Amino acid sequence: MPKKDESSRITELRALLERANRAYYIDANPIIPDAEFDRRLAELAELEAKHPELADATSPTQRVGGQAIKGFTQVPHALPMLSIDNTYSEADVREWYARVLRGLKIETKIETEEQVGSQAGLFSGASENPVQNARPRLVCDPKIDGVALSLRYENGRLVHAVTRGDGTTGDDVTHVARTIRTIPLELRAIGSTLQVPEVLEVRGEAYLPLAVFNRLNTEREASGDEPFMNPRNAAAGGLKQLDPKAAALRRLAFMVHGRGEIRETLGGARGLEFAASHSDFLAAVRALGLPTNSETRAVGTINEALAAIAAFDGKRRTMDYATDGMVVRVDSFAQQDQLGTTSKSPRWVIAFKYPADRKVTRLLRVEHQVGKTGRITPRAVMKPVLIAGSVVQHATLHNYGQIFKRDIHVNDLIEIEKAGEVIPYVVGVASGTRSKDSANVVPPARCPECGGLVEVEFGDLESEGKPEDETGRFCLNPQCPAQVYEKLVWFAGRRQMDIAGLGEQTIEQIRATTKTPLNSFADIYRLKDHREELVAIDRMGEKKVENLLTGIETSKSRGLGRLLGSLGIRHLGDTTAKLLARRFRDLDELLAADERHLRPKSLNKSEAITLGFAEAAADRPETGLGKGTAGPVHEFLHSDAARQMFDELRAVSVDLTSRDYAEPTAASDLPLTGKTFVVTGTLEGFEREELKAKLETLGARVSGSVSPKTSVVIVGESAGSKLDRARELGITIWDEAKLNQELARLK
Repeated sequence: MPKKDESSRITELRALLERANRAYYIDANPIIPDAEFDRRLAELAELEAKHPELADATSPTQRVGGQAIKGFTQVPHALPMLSIDNTYSEADVREWYARVLRGLKIETKIETEEQVGSQAGLFSGASENPVQNARPRLVCDPKIDGVALSLRYENGRLVHAVTRGDGTTGDDVTHVARTIRTIPLELRAIGSTLQVPEVLEVRGEAYLPLAVFNRLNTEREASGDEPFMNPRNAAAGGLKQLDPKAAALRRLAFMVHGRGEIRETLGGARGLEFAASHSDFLAAVRALGLPTNSETRAVGTINEALAAIAAFDGKRRTMDYATDGMVVRVDSFAQQDQLGTTSKSPRWVIAFKYPADRKVTRLLRVEHQVGKTGRITPRAVMKPVLIAGSVVQHATLHNYGQIFKRDIHVNDLIEIEKAGEVIPYVVGVASGTRSKDSANVVPPARCPECGGLVEVEFGDLESEGKPEDETGRFCLNPQCPAQVYEKLVWFAGRRQMDIAGLGEQTIEQIRATTKTPLNSFADIYRLKDHREELVAIDRMGEKKVENLLTGIETSKSRGLGRLLGSLGIRHLGDTTAKLLARRFRDLDELLAADERHLRPKSLNKSEAITLGFAEAAADRPETGLGKGTAGPVHEFLHSDAARQMFDELRAVSVDLTSRDYAEPTAASDLPLTGKTFVVTGTLEGFEREELKAKLETLGARVSGSVSPKTSVVIVGESAGSKLDRARELGITIWDEAKLNQELARLK
């Protein structure tokens, strides 16, 4: 095909796929089957690869492209993203409306309310501009349980997607937003005379459709992983992905519910000509290709607003999104401006929250499921009960600490709630009277799948090992049958042993369609003895097998550090593994060390020098292992399972010497020397011990408590009293985005 024709075909395919995407997600009226869409998308990608000079960032092929980012950068909001006040009763909604009327200096007699003509009905976007100080028209829309996101378009092109953050500044997640099919990369007013503003910010909710959420949880439960507690948590995790390809796997969606900055021209004022009311705004952005909620209602009275809330309660469980309420707002932007805001919330909007469904049933037993990462999760088996429209018999108990905190026993009557109206959740014991046949829930002391060693994890570095503080229980045996497949995938990964050609699909094909043994790490290196069977696998062939076997052979020389970080041992991520490889010349030297040698902080200077550590290392845990982690790691390294694994790896000629061995850098030369850090809360991208090791390699001291001597407090989700203490003392606070930014700078 001549280049001119291929250029035209690229333009044609882009236009077709854009129309198809809009028809599917905005108009709910698909114009081509999914398979046809995928075929045309593949054709477009092939043509674009041939003609890089025709690249376009808004092409449908660019939704999942580019490399993973190193960390989140923070972007200020042009207008604050304020929170909305919640209410749980009809009386509170009426009181809010009375405050609105007083704020607008409008007569509040009930008979005046009833004289206003009804404007209820399905939102269509057609509205007359409300008159200043007239009885306010209201708009009701479902409150989707997702993550607030602000999209900024300039000259019609998406330039930023930013999370709420603290309301004034949020994380730039544009690389994730580009993977969300319901977010247009470029705005076009198809079939409308509407002009695209030069600056248009829309606020909305990034969420996980329930069909996707249920599929992900089915997969996680099948492999024994702890399921996502609710769609919001899963959506938040998707937005926190640094790799756009990983983010795309979450299949997030987006829906507009509000506005940010609007400018008709880059130097002009806020675009009131674009829309004078909220209902006009939703109609306008929908015409530009942005998704809005079809369940939005425009009403004329507070009674009609309450009727809309009640009506939606009867159908909300049929929606493909989790929702826990309905937002009611004044429609007119002029009246919104007149009402203004408090320090944290607008006065012109309120969110009514529906009460959660809760039922009582009996806990029959607790099962112990082993996931692909080794996590052992307790699962409640209950007497079946109908709740929120479905029969429930199983529910996750998340971890054993939660069981002890709630004092849950087998045969107890327990209260069940559907978290986010989706996933069954055990609230606690329903009655203070315990039956005579009740029994304690006993966490497994050994892995229920393989009988291997179990490590118990606690949520706080200073935990005294109380049962109620337990946050996780893990099987330490990397050859546990429940973990083998995922361990093999991890071992072969690019950041681990980097075995080209041995991805998830290939491993699955070998295990499922051949008699070739692939049940251990050493089996990977024996695949060369099964060449004919590999060649016979569908879509493999001689060339692919040759490349695979070459990649396997090359990986033998990665060295001790890469190997240790590839085995899936708890507390031995790549950072800690590399630290161990810097301190021990080979596996034999590592195995000869006792537990204290794995945490140099416990050594006196003479012991440190005898072991080959610099004197400064006696004051710092240079291996990345410390109290609570060195013991389990040492125990596993000397277990029968580990001994067999290492013997097998030796037998297939995997190099067990260190490529990283070096004398420790003097502490005074490190960038964080003299600074004390405290870590609190849950971080998405780091395990606590791994981060502690990383900071210590940079010279920092990591403490478990905040004091005037603390330099920085790193905070994650659910940060508690340590964060409050840091604020009281005026100590520097880093969130995860700032942490990633600083680590990248110090790299």
